[in-house]
Amino acid sequence: MPKHFYAVIMAGGGGTRLWPVSRKAKPKQSLVLFGNRTLFQIAVDRLAGLFTTDDIFVVTVADQAEQLYLQYPELRTENFLIEPMPRGTASVVAMAASAIQKKDPQGVMVVLTADHFIENIDGFHNVLKSAFEAAQKGYLVTLGIPPTNAATGYGYIESGFSLGKFGGSDVYNVKAFKEKPDQKMAQSFLDQGSYSWNSGMFIWRVDVILDKFKILMPDLFIKLSQIEKEIGTDHTSSHFREIWESIQPETIDYGIMEKSDHCVVLSAGGLGWSDVGSWDSVFDVVQPDERGNVIINAQHLGFETKHSLICSTNAEHLIVTIGMENVIIVDSGDALLICPRGESQRVKELVNYLKEHHLTPFL
Repeated sequence: MPKHFYAVIMAGGGGTRLWPVSRKAKPKQSLVLFGNRTLFQIAVDRLAGLFTTDDIFVVTVADQAEQLYLQYPELRTENFLIEPMPRGTASVVAMAASAIQKKDPQGVMVVLTADHFIENIDGFHNVLKSAFEAAQKGYLVTLGIPPTNAATGYGYIESGFSLGKFGGSDVYNVKAFKEKPDQKMAQSFLDQGSYSWNSGMFIWRVDVILDKFKILMPDLFIKLSQIEKEIGTDHTSSHFREIWESIQPETIDYGIMEKSDHCVVLSAGGLGWSDVGSWDSVFDVVQPDERGNVIINAQHLGFETKHSLICSTNAEHLIVTIGMENVIIVDSGDALLICPRGESQRVKELVNYLKEHHLTPFL
């Protein structure tokens, strides 16, 4: 277990692409999709053996903090860092880095999310140890997942020259970050072999990342300095809320990573990794039955139904399908989603529609 190593779990998102099960009152990280543990509990579970619960921080919004703490009461309440309102991942990382620096000026932090699935836990720990070594050298490390298909739901990282091995893992300088591509471009990335999926997991020294904020995002750094004393102690004060509300929303990818010349990508293959960011991605995590169907918490009766996802919040509610193939059916009790496989990313469009038309009972 490396000294001065801390984990930060970002768990404040709404997970709208898993609508209608993921809602404002019960966001994605609080769902039980695999086994009997929520995605948040699974995210904390896989850190055991590498981090103590004292060294795990959680960043979330106020209306989710209590339910997350109840899911994992072993975590320290003071390690829950509350956003008064969402302001993007850049502000989240900056706040967490400031909190960790107060505790340990030599700290190295790994930024994780609560909606990933990782099958190979030992491999994951080894990758983080390798990334820790690279971060100690002052690099901003991002974990790149070797692509297995021409996926269009992930951003990509183009690798440049090799920096050698750190702890047994290959590390390369980052040549470029690429937004989510269309199918033709994704296939080109796959064919070239120098691209990896952007996992959204980062590792760096807290002093290094805070220095990057000072240089690349000076406005955020100044506002962070104004609330530094309150970080980790009082996030409900009018002063904290006023300063936080004035922060311009930005992602860590665009605000820091795409503008820094110290970014490296560590090849993190063999982890069995999946970003549970859509209903389609569930097929990568849950083993299908002999007909290729994935059934989650549903009483399903299928006639000539293949390669489909059936999910329900009511195990007593019978769902019958006849002659269906490559479909996604999700029943939340008050809303029903039906779409072809490959189209579930568009659920976000639907959620935006619900917001625009003030259909708040379904959000």
